[in-house]
Formats: sequence, structure tokens, C-alpha cells
Amino acid sequence: MSGGLTGALLVAGTTSDAGKSVLVAGLCRWLTRRGVRVAPFKAQNMSNNSVVTVDGGEIGRAQAMQAQACGLEPRVAFNPVLLKPGGDRTSQVVVLGRADGQVSARSYRDRTAGLREVVAATLARLRAEFDVVVCEGAGSPAEINLRATDLANMGLAQAADLPVVVVGDIDRGGVLAHLFGTVAVLDPADQARIAGFVINKFRGDPALLTPGLARLRELTGRPTFGVLPWAERLWLDAEDSLSAVADGIVGRPAPPHGSAWLRVAVVRLPRISNATDVEALACEPGVAVRYVTEPSRLLDADVVVLPGSKATVSDLAWLRASGLADAVVAHADAGRPVLGICGGYQMLGRRIADPLGVEVPGGSEVAGLGLLDLEVEFDAEKHLARPSGAEPGTGYQIHHGRVVRSGDAFLLADEGSDAGVVLGTHWHGLLEDDAFRRALLERLAAQAGRSGFRIAPGTSFAAERAAQLDLLGDLVETHLDTRALEHVISHGSPAELPMIECGLAGSHP
Repeated sequence: MSGGLTGALLVAGTTSDAGKSVLVAGLCRWLTRRGVRVAPFKAQNMSNNSVVTVDGGEIGRAQAMQAQACGLEPRVAFNPVLLKPGGDRTSQVVVLGRADGQVSARSYRDRTAGLREVVAATLARLRAEFDVVVCEGAGSPAEINLRATDLANMGLAQAADLPVVVVGDIDRGGVLAHLFGTVAVLDPADQARIAGFVINKFRGDPALLTPGLARLRELTGRPTFGVLPWAERLWLDAEDSLSAVADGIVGRPAPPHGSAWLRVAVVRLPRISNATDVEALACEPGVAVRYVTEPSRLLDADVVVLPGSKATVSDLAWLRASGLADAVVAHADAGRPVLGICGGYQMLGRRIADPLGVEVPGGSEVAGLGLLDLEVEFDAEKHLARPSGAEPGTGYQIHHGRVVRSGDAFLLADEGSDAGVVLGTHWHGLLEDDAFRRALLERLAAQAGRSGFRIAPGTSFAAERAAQLDLLGDLVETHLDTRALEHVISHGSPAELPMIECGLAGSHP
């Protein structure tokens, strides 16, 4: 039973990637295990990592992960506004799961009034359905230059009467200044919403941090609800593609089950999307997955993966300019396997046409790498799909590109391409299907000449994800003052919290 706990909470962060997503997931898991009917919510997300929901729309992958922490299927209501960057200054806007035009940073400000109504109505419906809604902010509330049009941080807190907890990443350094400064730059009305703090990724002696936390409380009048320790096991479902660091190892590779490793090089495209697709490979013992950004990194790779892209045409041009295109072709010509996923799959074909200017204003047509007998044209409407019937047990499609001709065998029942050592599919999340992944890895290892590689029996990606969600719930329950958090969720921020005098005067709509 929920024990009568009802209410809502907004988790804000001192910076992007401070730990908002994982803290929300941990709070959701903790509350769900207590019998509370809880749902996640992120009013506005900016990410190219997305999933297709049970109601047929598209939301940020982090909110899908948080829904799983609640034991729920992902819904568009959990992330009503999603911005998908396609260039340095433009993004596609996804509203309630459907693409709704392109915006620049400046033109987006003109749309926020209408989107604010969408956000408010969606959150109100969730609060009527669930006992508790745990909301995630975007970026940082300290971005006061954006406050007037803010949909996800203090603008949401004021509109929906939400208490706010601010999380800071101590691993970045200066966390106490970040927490203090985040409150200090806010105007008095926004400061009054900040109930307290959480520190993330702490490693070391807690006693050394205690005086700093005491001083932070003296300066702000607000408690720190707890300190979450560094947890090396937490790496799945990274919210931000920036976490896919160039030339970085993915996950925590376990030793091989056989006598040989399988080395997988994933090209870190500038506009990589659904970078999390390869995480399932990294869960397999003996599979070393690395992001690469220059040709020499492919020399000792057994398998090359071209992942998804939000800007397929421009990322293909980057691939050529960087020398990686020639390296990928040479890899395939040497009889070593190449796998393309979504945009990466399209790059492997003969031709990519964008007559309607979906990606490139005015339209374009470019040659692909020619490793698959495939031609793709971009449609104005985005194709969204989840598996059914004979399709694999997991996966989803999100793409504008439509296959107009394919001369290769299908990789799946009626989708994708199989040209021997070069393979491709539009399905994201396909590698999370354990049976498909194991069969694919055995095939790739044989093609790469890794006869000593053996699949470890019993590896379950779903079980690994569930274990990480349980770990998040354990960390919240063990290291945070959950009784104090329950009180904040139910009763809001304490009345008459002290204001920091250097805060900005005035108020915002």
C-alpha cells in the first residue's frame, strides 16, 4: 500500500548530467517498491536518445527507463516535449510524441507559451492518475537567461506548485559552490521552492564532507537530504549522448567466457542518436565495445558499428572528411563484419535522397558507402513503430528514411539487409533481444576469425537493467533521508525558507 503518500517533486540539477535522471529513477524505484503508484515526468527534454511508446509516440529514453523503474510501459505523457538536435542551432520539436516542426534556439522561445499549456495539462492528468509524480528538470535552473520561457525547471515548479530538490555532481568539483550558487541566482519566489539538496557520485570519507554540508545549511537554510556514493555498476541508459565519450570504453567489460575477446568499434558520429543501442553488446562477457572518432581505431577492431544519427547526410559527410568512411569500407573489403543501425544502416547503402529537405534545406541526394544494395529516400512523416508478430521481441523504429529499393537478403523476417559481412537494420533496441544478440555475436565472431570467442550462457539484458534500477532504489533507501523526502513530497517546501540576499529581485511569469 502507498501509506497515503501523495504529491509531487521536481528534481533539478546544478548542471546537465549532474544525476537528475538517475535520482528520479531511484526515487521512482524506491516508491514503487513501497507500493506507491508513481510516474516519472520531464516536461521538456533535449536528447537524440529516444524510444517509441506503447501509445505510438516518441519520448526521451531516460523517461522510458524511469517508467521501467515504476513498472510502467513508456507513455508520451511522461515527456510531452522532446527537442532532438539536428544541427548546432536547430532542433526538431516532438510534442506529445509526434514531430511538430523545426526550431532554432531563438524561434523556440515563441512557441513556449503554447507548449506551457500542453505541459500543464499533461502533468495535471498524471497527478490525477498516480499517487506521486517525480519530475525531472532540464539542464539547470541557474540558467536565468532562459527563465522567462522555462518549461521544465522553476517555471514548472511555480506553475504546478512543486517543491524542488537540487542535485549536484561532486565528481566535477566545486559542488558546494554549485549548490549555493544555484539558489543564490534565483529570485525570491523561486528560491522559496528549493527544499534542499542531494550530492551525487561521492567517493571518499563522508566525515570530510560533513563540515561543508553543515556550512551549506548555514548559508542557505536548507538541508542536504543525503549523499549518494559513486556506484561503478551504474552505466546503462545514459541520458545524454555526450556520455558517449569519444574513444571511450562502454560499460564494464567482463572477462571472456572463452579464450578470446571480441572487439567492437562504434563510430561516434557528431549527431549520434540512440547511442544506447550498443549497451546490450557491452553487457556480454568478452565483448569490448569502444567509441571511436578516427580511422586508426578501426585497425584492430573485429566488428565496426555505424549507429543511428539525427543528421544522416551531414554525419555521412563527416565520416568521409574524417577518413573513417574509407576505413569502414576497407574493414568490410577485408571480410570483417560491419553493422549499421538506422541512420548508420542508411549510410551503408548506395544512395540517400532527401527531396523534401527533411534534413538539408532545399533537398539533397548523396552517395552512400555502397556496401549494401540499398536506396533510401526521406519522407516528411517520421516512421514510428514497435515490434509485433514475427518481428524480434524487442526494438522500435524512429526514422524519416524509407527503403525504396533493396537487392540484399533481409536481416529479419521482412526488414533490414544481410549482405554477408555487412548487415543493417532500422530497428533500435534490437540488440536487447537476448536470443538475437547471442546468435549475431556468434556469427560476427566467426566472420572476424575469433574462434576462441564463446557466448556466456544466461546473459540477460533485461535482468541487468532491472538490477541497475534496483541498485538505484537501494542507494536512495540507504543513503537519503527518505522520511524527510516523503514530507517534502506530501507537504511541499517548508514555509519561510531564508532568502539569499544576492538573489535577483523581481518575479517571473
